[in-house]
Amino acid sequence: MEKAEFIWHSGKFVPWDEAQVHVLSHGLHYGTGVFEGVRCYDGDQGPAIFRHTDHVNRLFQSAQMYYLDLPFAKEEIAEATRELLRKNGLRDCYIRPIAFRGYGEMGLYAKSAPVEVVIAAWPWGAYLGEDGKKHGIRAKVSSWRRISAQSSIPHAKASGQYLNSILAKTESANAGYEEAILLDERGFVCEGSGENIFVVKDGKVITPPHVAAILDGINRKSVIQILADSGHDVEIRDLARSELYVADEVFMCGTAAEVVPVREIDDHPLGEPGEITRLVQDKFNDAIYGRSPQYSDWLDLVDVPEVPATEQQPSTVSG
Repeated sequence: MEKAEFIWHSGKFVPWDEAQVHVLSHGLHYGTGVFEGVRCYDGDQGPAIFRHTDHVNRLFQSAQMYYLDLPFAKEEIAEATRELLRKNGLRDCYIRPIAFRGYGEMGLYAKSAPVEVVIAAWPWGAYLGEDGKKHGIRAKVSSWRRISAQSSIPHAKASGQYLNSILAKTESANAGYEEAILLDERGFVCEGSGENIFVVKDGKVITPPHVAAILDGINRKSVIQILADSGHDVEIRDLARSELYVADEVFMCGTAAEVVPVREIDDHPLGEPGEITRLVQDKFNDAIYGRSPQYSDWLDLVDVPEVPATEQQPSTVSG
């Protein structure tokens, strides 16, 4: 993991190694936090945060669903993010805002524990690798089911809920696959451990509905819009597991993974990435790098000065 110089912590910019929380913070013990994954791309018009407003809105929606009153306004969070990139000189990076209950009270009902907000940013390449984006990944349907909407809130991007994804991801990695696919409690296709999923069959594009316990992905919305603008309507319906094996194309999307093809599921080969997958990848890349005026409103331009290569001295930390 590559360090940056500063992290924004509840209103202050602090050095990376000094951004610390108390070991008795509520969020550490109970997972009472919500977060976002956001990317900034150094495109044709300069650095731009992709769908920044949508990510900030979802952060606040997730917080509201878990009774976390954020002590900052939306625009304060957005501007703190922009300023963090400027201070760190980051033009192409991953951004992680997180809000959590901090130190002050223990126990399950701890309304007096203060809510802390942190924003970090650092250089981070494609989550599933550049080769995966080009040639596709191997995925395994996990034995672990996606958390039920009757037990938690899948629509919230909440910290504790990702234990579910960690179980699925670990199982798939230990079995030699790059990613996991989770089914919902009813046995229908839900999503990857950190990505939404799309299936192409006979020219039709299908993706699971909200009732399949998916996260309402921002890149999912982008892909649906790109497909619609390209003349491909997306059918939103339940998908049987077996439909994955006989699909013409399968691809996943998420902020960390971007758009990644799936070339094999449970040892059923799907082949090289198909025409619709490539179309989505190409148009998505045009959008994030500012090459598509049609999607210019998805970009929040940030005036980060360029740093000469001779002055760039990145430090790293393992983890």
